[in-house]
Amino acid sequence: MEERIQLSVLVDIYGELLTEKQRDIMNLYYNDDLSLAEISELTSTSRQAVHDIIKRCHKLLVQYEEKLHLMETKLKMEKVKNSILNSIDLLNVSDDKSLKILLEMKKYIIDNV
Repeated sequence: MEERIQLSVLVDIYGELLTEKQRDIMNLYYNDDLSLAEISELTSTSRQAVHDIIKRCHKLLVQYEEKLHLMETKLKMEKVKNSILNSIDLLNVSDDKSLKILLEMKKYIIDNV
């Protein structure tokens, strides 16, 4: 996974562990793709401070993932979910009751997993 995308996912997962200002800056940088100068202007923070916050939070987010593995687990669960959904799609069910049950299972998986 590209590092920028990985960091965006980490911000989504662990963002609540950052301060509000850190979270805002990380979202602006990784999710909204703003430059350091643009973020600096929006947050009334020096460009150097924005750079330092991004570097510090980058390191923090990677450390959180190394300890908690939430992104890794989320990606594994997404693979399993897709595999189950694909298997359901491949089933050839002839009776209406079984088909209805499978469709309900599929909807539940899509909505809740």
